[in-house]
Amino acid sequence: MQQNVLILDFGSQYTQLIARRVRELNIYCEIHPYNNPPKDLSDFKAVILSGSPFSVRGEDAPHPDLSEIRGKLPLLAVCYGAQYLAHFHGGKVEASETREYGRANLSVIKDAEVLFEDITENSQVWMSHSDTIKELPSNGVRLASTTDVLNAAYRIEGEETFAIQFHPEVYHSTDGKQLLENFLVKIAGVAQTWTPEAFVDMTVNELREKIGDDKVVLGLSGGVDSSVAAVLLHKAIGKNLYCIFVNNGLLRKDEFESVLDQYKHMGLNVKGVDASARFLEALAGVSEPEAKRKKIGNAFIEVFDDEAHLIKDVKYLAQGTIYPDVIESVSVNGGPSATIKSHHNVGGLPDFMKLKIVEPLRMIFKDEVRRVGAELGIAQELLGRHPFPGPGLAIRILGDVTAEKVRILQEVDAIFINGLKEWKLYDKVWQAGAILLPVNSVGVMGDERTYEKVVALRAVESTDGMTADWVNLPYDFLQKTSNTIINRVKGVNRVVYDISSKPPATIEWE
Repeated sequence: MQQNVLILDFGSQYTQLIARRVRELNIYCEIHPYNNPPKDLSDFKAVILSGSPFSVRGEDAPHPDLSEIRGKLPLLAVCYGAQYLAHFHGGKVEASETREYGRANLSVIKDAEVLFEDITENSQVWMSHSDTIKELPSNGVRLASTTDVLNAAYRIEGEETFAIQFHPEVYHSTDGKQLLENFLVKIAGVAQTWTPEAFVDMTVNELREKIGDDKVVLGLSGGVDSSVAAVLLHKAIGKNLYCIFVNNGLLRKDEFESVLDQYKHMGLNVKGVDASARFLEALAGVSEPEAKRKKIGNAFIEVFDDEAHLIKDVKYLAQGTIYPDVIESVSVNGGPSATIKSHHNVGGLPDFMKLKIVEPLRMIFKDEVRRVGAELGIAQELLGRHPFPGPGLAIRILGDVTAEKVRILQEVDAIFINGLKEWKLYDKVWQAGAILLPVNSVGVMGDERTYEKVVALRAVESTDGMTADWVNLPYDFLQKTSNTIINRVKGVNRVVYDISSKPPATIEWE
């Protein structure tokens, strides 16, 4: 049994980063909304309260019930959590004279405090709040300050309750991971047992118990997530797994054939289904991004319904859903985090389809999926493959989708991706792709005026897709790629490069 950490979500944009940092310590954690925590806390060894966009002084401020946590479990309150503990328990929180946002440095650290072991004065931290703690709560002991924030960290005397005004989970807090380790390992005594091997053993056992002798149908995409999910399921239920790879007409150039060939050597039972005409027909005239996703999701379900009927007594539909898909699709477990976009492989099935869902990767991040895949012996070539959106090129074609637009984008994408591989840049990029813009631009080819499409190239570096920076690709590479695209792809006369990071932009344009 894993020793778990509970993260209570108050709607912070950084809540999922807390989970990522905890997982990096080989410690399992779960995110639950502050207003709907687990009823049974016996599985948890420690609790972390997230930040929040709310002010504790506001009428709409979240009010968690901590009666079953405080004094009973080690507690670390981050930002809003720290202010909440102060404001409602004998301290005072007021609006800051200036908004405290960005880099700061710890100017004072109290001696002999376990929370700050191996963290020195002047350590950089990241602030993000408009309120500040003016007076500590009852029995509060100040642990650290910055130049502008007197009560940057404190603890409550007589209990294992700690609070910090900064965010240890973000990259800019240079000793943030050390602080989390000090709290979870040294103070809370949580065992660091969350490893790929442990995940495989636990998941295989859970799948066997849940599925039994029932049959499962799984949609393969050729990507990391569905491939790892397939191998996990195959390890658990063997011949009762039926894999289907659907050509939705929105794949990369020649991908349908190459992916089927790739799976021949993995011992999986895979059937290829060419449903490209069905998907393109469903997308005809549809321009709105969410509408396109839903059309694709519905067509995907219909194809699976047809194929599932060909398999006698199939009971489950398996999907390669991972944690960021869940986080971005719905507010976490009905909690306060904002919805960004829907994912076609997240959520329930229509009533007419009587299959139950199984998602073996639902609670892990992309880099964890790759480590699990390595543990399962999957080839590095497949594990190193860039993420590719479930709706495929449909959400990289802005506006309506036609067969001709798909052809153009497939050609552009192939030149870009193959170029990255030839220049030894592919493995330095987390995700790359091309976007067909809904605009034409004037150009000149030879002595003729052209009025053709514009494509944008996008390449980002990331760990888990929650945040991402654009990649500074060599100018020589971009120049050659642009020239090759314009010369070889009929219908394109202009190429641009996207230098937006996430946030504020998302990785995909739709």
